[in-house]
Amino acid sequence: MLLIKNILQKGLEKIRGLFLYKKTNLKNAVMRTTIVGLGLIGGSLAKDLRRLNFATELTGVEINETHAQKAIEIGLVDSVKPLEEAIKDTDIVILAIPVDKELQILPSILDGISENTTVIDLGSTKKTIVDSVKGHSKRRNFIPAHPMSGTENSGPEAALENLFKGKITILCDHKDSGPQHLALVEKMFQSLGMDIAYMTADEQDHSTAFVSHLPHAAAYALANAVQSKEDGKIIFDLASGGFRSTVRLAKSSGEMWHPIFRQNRKYVVESLDVYIKHLQEFSDCLKSEDDDKLWELIENANKIRSILDGENPHLIKNEEKLVKLYTK
Repeated sequence: MLLIKNILQKGLEKIRGLFLYKKTNLKNAVMRTTIVGLGLIGGSLAKDLRRLNFATELTGVEINETHAQKAIEIGLVDSVKPLEEAIKDTDIVILAIPVDKELQILPSILDGISENTTVIDLGSTKKTIVDSVKGHSKRRNFIPAHPMSGTENSGPEAALENLFKGKITILCDHKDSGPQHLALVEKMFQSLGMDIAYMTADEQDHSTAFVSHLPHAAAYALANAVQSKEDGKIIFDLASGGFRSTVRLAKSSGEMWHPIFRQNRKYVVESLDVYIKHLQEFSDCLKSEDDDKLWELIENANKIRSILDGENPHLIKNEEKLVKLYTK
């Protein structure tokens, strides 16, 4: 009976949250949105939220004065204000800044918002950030999110429309967030054309270490390897599309990626160890002239095509909630 009662209470809480979200949006014609960080992710989000009429008032927070001026000039936001002023009387606060900076300002943002304001962070790591506000009185106002989208470029001029369309966003530890805040964030990402996956913060860090953080680490290492060659200039003159597409991620900002590697050190090391093991297999095959094994490794790697083309999806569609959930 207690279990049934708990399930019913959670169901009612979710329904109440959805009702509050709909009621708020019907009552208020204005959706005031504050975006902290006006680079690629924050700027692209601003473009789409304005285009979709999800946000009708857009305020930016940006410590780089050149970026702030450019964001206003190209119409990403209506104004740029200091953080304390920008988070007052706003419906949503979105953090799109390096994850080490999030640790510094997230607690003070929760301190300064109203009871009805929703706070979202879009960082690539989650466990450290979630733990930093675990006992905060407004923890339920906070939704930890990671939209799996981006490019190697940075700054307001890198912002792109539809950057998030057709991609997946991960919402972490959603049971610790208030239902009305969760419903609003789900609606926002769905309006962007994104699918939603639910994970714990730790699961998110483990998964993205392999599909996001490892590729960046590998690209940095490859770029360093080629640059270390004495005849590196000749190599770069010969570089084809394959090399350029592989090493493209090495152009990604160190300001963004250095703290990501630090915060997710444990799982990035694990992913690198696995990657190095497979690199060693290729090296051993070539050294031993085991051509059959080399062919086998290539054939096995080719299977990735069916996964990337969606022939072997690891997602289950839940029609009732219109979201996608990762399976174990």
